[in-house]
Amino acid sequence: MYQFNLGEHHVHRSRFHSLRLQLSYVLAFSVFVPLIALMPFNGIDVWRASTSQISLAIAAIAALTTLTGMRRISGYFGAVVARWILPIYGSAFAILVAFLVFFRIPYSTVLLGLSFVSSLLSFFVLSALMIRGRQATCYLVPVGRASEADPDWNLRTIYLTNPRVPSDPNAIMIADLHADLGPSWERVLTEAALLGLPVYHYTQLREAMTGKVQFEHFSENSFGAMVPSLAYQKIKRMIDVLGSVLALPVLIPVMGLIALVIKIDSEGPAFFKQKRIGYRSQFFDIIKFRTMTVTENGEDPTASITKPGDARITRVGHFLRRSRLDELPQVFNILKGEMSWIGPRPEAIALSMDYSSGIPYYRYRHLVRPGITGWAQVHQGHVTAVQDIEDKLSYDFYYVKNISFWIDMVVALRTIRVILTGFGAK
Repeated sequence: MYQFNLGEHHVHRSRFHSLRLQLSYVLAFSVFVPLIALMPFNGIDVWRASTSQISLAIAAIAALTTLTGMRRISGYFGAVVARWILPIYGSAFAILVAFLVFFRIPYSTVLLGLSFVSSLLSFFVLSALMIRGRQATCYLVPVGRASEADPDWNLRTIYLTNPRVPSDPNAIMIADLHADLGPSWERVLTEAALLGLPVYHYTQLREAMTGKVQFEHFSENSFGAMVPSLAYQKIKRMIDVLGSVLALPVLIPVMGLIALVIKIDSEGPAFFKQKRIGYRSQFFDIIKFRTMTVTENGEDPTASITKPGDARITRVGHFLRRSRLDELPQVFNILKGEMSWIGPRPEAIALSMDYSSGIPYYRYRHLVRPGITGWAQVHQGHVTAVQDIEDKLSYDFYYVKNISFWIDMVVALRTIRVILTGFGAK
């Protein structure tokens, strides 16, 4: 079970989800518990030392950063909070300590070590308490699509039989606000809002629990604004460039070794280019390591599809595809502005044209730069069937609609699991 965000409210609304309580809890274990543990050995005035103050400040910043990340990441489909604690906290702590070392700022190694252990354990305890916390109940107005709630969503739901406001102070009202509710149900929803109970459109619940956005009619789509956050896209572009520049010194030797192995394994070039459709429907040449005995320029839809056990895949190609290492050369596409580290995967021209002709609104996925990895890839893997493509499109729309630093962090962390397990490889 996981927590998900619906505006400023949460499906889990126990006291353990209170921001004030969480802040107090986190600061207590990141600052005060390590300090108290050190007092018997260094004296009661240990906190007066500048090294102690600097160390505690770093520990507090790392802990607060982790808490922010936990609260934001928990709002995305399938994001079990406990899985992200160590990656987020470990990264934040390491970056801050590296800052101290780089600028030669004195600090207490013992105090930082105590704070790291204390905070890490406290976060796991907090995540367990959040899960065990009292779960709020979703009260559904049985009109329109609100009656379609999936029992697999693992929510506590009650269908209202009479137009009345629930007496439950933690109730969450769910209704199909596009349906003809009638005066009675409209009065109930108005009264619930006046009492401070959250009232949500059914599509908000569906998107939060499935991680997908579904298109219905252009005038009544659930996509919201047609243009995603432009401000974050500019920030994302700077992060992409900076990340690529920093990664190149490490990636170039690795890519050189992979290229050599490919040349030894089979005849043909180590790299190949293929036409893809990317940002704002612009064509570009994607760069990949060759994993097949033959290459295709992207203009033949049949040849562009890789099937399970495809005989064209080389021995080294199987490993490269499973580990996703064949995608590494796309760092140069990122530097050129054609791709991002994270975004919808770019399709071959022929496939994209084919899908566009059969799937309404397919091209809306081109509102953001395509990525090496993406929201659909970490949930679904590689797909080719039309039904699976429509499902993948729903994931892509969810990403475009909710594009932010936090959803990118979820994708980045889940990509690590994909690389380690080979999930969805073909």
